[in-house]
Amino acid sequence: MMWYSLIKKILFCFDPETSHTLSLDLLYYLEKLGLTHLLPNQINNPSTVMGLDFPNRVGLAAGLDKNGDYIDALATLGFGFLEIGSITPRPQPGNAKPRLFRLVNESAIINRMGFNNKGVDYLVERLKQTRYKGILGINIGKNRDTSLDNALDDYLFVMKRVLPYASYITINISSPNTEGLRDLQHGEYLRTLLRELKKEQAQYKTKYVPLLVKISPDLTSHEVSQMAEIFLAENIDGVIATNTTTSRNGVEHSSFAAELGGLSGKPLLLPSTMILQQFHQLLQQKIPIIGCGGIASVDDAKEKIHAGASLVQIYTGFIYQGPGLVRALVYHFGK
Repeated sequence: MMWYSLIKKILFCFDPETSHTLSLDLLYYLEKLGLTHLLPNQINNPSTVMGLDFPNRVGLAAGLDKNGDYIDALATLGFGFLEIGSITPRPQPGNAKPRLFRLVNESAIINRMGFNNKGVDYLVERLKQTRYKGILGINIGKNRDTSLDNALDDYLFVMKRVLPYASYITINISSPNTEGLRDLQHGEYLRTLLRELKKEQAQYKTKYVPLLVKISPDLTSHEVSQMAEIFLAENIDGVIATNTTTSRNGVEHSSFAAELGGLSGKPLLLPSTMILQQFHQLLQQKIPIIGCGGIASVDDAKEKIHAGASLVQIYTGFIYQGPGLVRALVYHFGK
């Protein structure tokens, strides 16, 4: 879309974190002024996954709107569903700046944000005010200073607070930007965490809120096998494949390649899709998968679907291409 190309040129003059805020604020005021009718309308192509009726198969991944400040504005862009967060029990500032880096030549981003958010109480107040009635996923994590042995308490605390407002809840145990967090993907840590969260899910009688796990793309085949076994045993409702990667394959020559953090964007497409495919084979269609990571075109999204995804999510591709990417993907799946 020509207008987004012009806006992007201006936004990319600022540092990435400033332009992130400016772009969301711009969208917020456009929606408040009733000008979002200039944006592409949502195309309906209904799909039922996890017992939820999605208007279309294209979602926004977590991370863009951590605190639920822009839900109504983002809802005007044509997405079939939105995911907000990651949110933690207590507010935390995240890692020191700079912590977000654009790799323009590689259509990629490196971030080490570190679950910066205003805490679950703030999010709940925002959720009470939103007019959005569509599918809303809420991505939850633990506070940085909470030990792994006490991580379950953090996840339970946030889950209890957001259950009334969530269409589904995503357990984020795969961000590379909180020290030790990825250890929760393995063994008894994972089994205990999922078992207790499923118990909490069962106790909530108002509605059934599916519980998903967002996984890393940096898993070995053995780790994938073990995780799939646990997901099946604990009756997890869905998997999001995948989060960002610590690998620098494909960006070795970037001036930012040595920066710590998770890499997203085009270089993530292949490794993320390979992990998706492995899980699809092991889960035997008993647990649906949302494909996320590296989607920048219709062909990329088709790869995710062919690998076994039921739905897709975008983030970095959306930063680089804007609402036009949403419309292209939704239109393709709606044909």
